Amino acid sequence: MALHFDTEIYKVAYELLNLITDLAKNMPRDFKATIGGKLRDECIEISTLIYRANVADDKTPFLSTLIERVQVAELLIRLSRDKKLISTGQYASAIELAASVGKQANGWRRSLLTPAACQPRLI
Repeated sequence: MALHFDTEIYKVAYELLNLITDLAKNMPRDFKATIGGKLRDECIEISTLIYRANVADDKTPFLSTLIERVQVAELLIRLSRDKKLISTGQYASAIELAASVGKQANGWRRSLLTPAACQPRLI
């Protein structure tokens, strides 16, 4: 088992957290604690769930929660752009990272649900 911080999904999630922290810092005061804080908290939770899934025997519940949290983060990122709290370029960067985490989490979960399909066949 790889250390959680060596996995590609964790690296992308950390990059997302780093970006969101910078974006939230520059939000207007009215939204910094609400939208910015919630978005930052979701990204921290995403990183925590990656760790939990990596060390758990039954990874599926953690991955399902992780995918849900990514969707919440994407919603808050979209809201931030719609309220003009972040630029379209910042939105694109954040959404790209969030989508990458979501795709990797879905792939990880799929590989656990259908392990026979992922293993080579012996003839």
